[in-house]
Amino acid sequence: MLTRVLPSAALALLMAVPAAAQAPDVIHLFDGKQFTEHFYSWLVDDHLADPDRVFTVVDNVDGAPAIRISGQKWGGITTRKEYETYHLVVEFRWGNLTWGNRKDRARDSGVLVHAQGRDGNTGKDFNGPWMHSIEAQIIEGGVGDFILVAGTAEDGSKLVPRMTATTLRDRTGELYYDPNGVAMEHSSGQRINWWGRDADWADKLGFVGVADVEGHGSEWTRLEVIVEKDRITNIVNGRVVNVGTRPSLSKGKIMIQSEGAELYVRRVDLYPVAKR
Repeated sequence: MLTRVLPSAALALLMAVPAAAQAPDVIHLFDGKQFTEHFYSWLVDDHLADPDRVFTVVDNVDGAPAIRISGQKWGGITTRKEYETYHLVVEFRWGNLTWGNRKDRARDSGVLVHAQGRDGNTGKDFNGPWMHSIEAQIIEGGVGDFILVAGTAEDGSKLVPRMTATTLRDRTGELYYDPNGVAMEHSSGQRINWWGRDADWADKLGFVGVADVEGHGSEWTRLEVIVEKDRITNIVNGRVVNVGTRPSLSKGKIMIQSEGAELYVRRVDLYPVAKR
């Protein structure tokens, strides 16, 4: 097993990040009762319909209401509005159900930011599950990874997101974030691992990495995504885990994925970005 210690530069960045609870003018994208004021649902094949109730609100999960995403079908809930700069706070935990080809694999979801274009544009026929975007990954052992998600434009051309990150390679050749690493531009299909992702990560149900900072099983995890004009910062349970700069996308919708695993989300809040 390979473990890494968070570099001092990343610790300094964490100290510069304000506590979300202290920021004014919060937008509650989930108010504890319903999410449809701010979100609509999208599913492969069903599109704007949800006949299997993949997305619902449950009254009591560990004492509070939550959005339940069953994971049975691939898609997500997408904000009706586009956003440009913000401090997003999402609190989630896993359920027990897994589905299809991910039944025995690591529980998987994600938060897409700067999602642009037509719904379903990750499929050439616009029947894909996602949109052209930058993903803050939610997967067992990899919460806080970045994934650059390509899409398709109305004219059929490929939409390719790009972002710069300072990275090193682990002993398996995987790229991971390090503030003292080599600055490289990354493009669609590439994943930028968070700094502590286990080099022995395996796509198996219940995977736990030796340096994980996320909650496991039914434990809650707080994922924060600070989106600025020239920087996107992922924070997991109060620790900076990944930073990207110079993103090619500057605004867009926010999408929370349904990707084969049951997920409960009790908080989705937007705060203004505090000045550094």
